[in-house]
This record gives sequence, structure tokens and C-alpha cells, in this order.
Amino acid sequence: MKKFLLILLLMAGFSGCKSSKSVTKKPKVVVKKPETEPLYKAENIIDYAKKFEGTRYKYGGTTKKGMDCSGLIYTAFKSEAISLPRTTKALAITGDWIDLKEVKKGDLLFFATKKNSRKVNHVGIVTTSEVGRVEFIHSTTSNGVITSELSERYWYYAFVQARRVL
Repeated sequence: MKKFLLILLLMAGFSGCKSSKSVTKKPKVVVKKPETEPLYKAENIIDYAKKFEGTRYKYGGTTKKGMDCSGLIYTAFKSEAISLPRTTKALAITGDWIDLKEVKKGDLLFFATKKNSRKVNHVGIVTTSEVGRVEFIHSTTSNGVITSELSERYWYYAFVQARRVL
């Protein structure tokens, strides 16, 4: 009987030693990069590129005196301290490939404008992206720096790919 009382007392003693402090787990905080930063940079890049509208085409050009298509991209992105390759060929493998339905402002559109070729030789920056309507700024040999719509027959059939670098 003494052993029984001793065991009962020990059990009561151990069950009464519970901590009064409750443990609560704090939720893990995940810091995401704000979505607005690439959009803000894209707006600045587009605004800078638009300063060159009307500038004549010049192969290898990157100034108001003359500009080619990849020069426009190189110069516009450089204005936001984003370093990109200088040639269309190198730009065509930079960044991530994206579906045309997913393009946003600041994305790059690539074209093959030579007859019977799908080799990329032209590039532009998306300035407007709405359902069924994509506009881009680029430098053409005939009109210099202009804004065009992807739905224009010539550009629609020449389109090859879209890439995101922001």
C-alpha cells in the first residue's frame, strides 16, 4: 500500500509540473520582390526610347544622329543601368523566352524580315500590351525610330519570338 501511495504521489507531482507558458509559432515571413519595380523600369525605358522617335536609321547608331534597332534597345536599357548585348543576334538569346500572350511593357519582340528566312534580324520594345493589341517601338531602315502594332500584316508575319529581360 505504501508503494501504491508513493507511485500515486509521484504521478501527481509529475503531472503538476507542466509549464504555464504556451508556445506559439510565428508565421514565416517571405519577402517578395515587388512586382512594381520591373514595371517602373519598363516605363522609364519606354519613355527614354520614345525620345528617339523620328531619329533616322543608321547602322550601328546609338544617338539622335542615327540609330539601328538593337542600338535603340541597348541605349534605352542602358538609361536604367541595365546592360544588354549590342547586337540583335545576341539579344535574341538573352533573358527568358515568353509566350506572345504573356508580353508586358519592356519585353523584347524579335522579327525575321529577310525574304525566305526565319533568322532573327530585327528587334523592338513592347510599349503597350493589351488583349489583342501589342505595340512596340523600333528603328526601321525606311522610317527610322517609330512605334508599330504587331497586328500590322508585315510585322505579324515577320514575328519570331518574345523575350523578357526585366
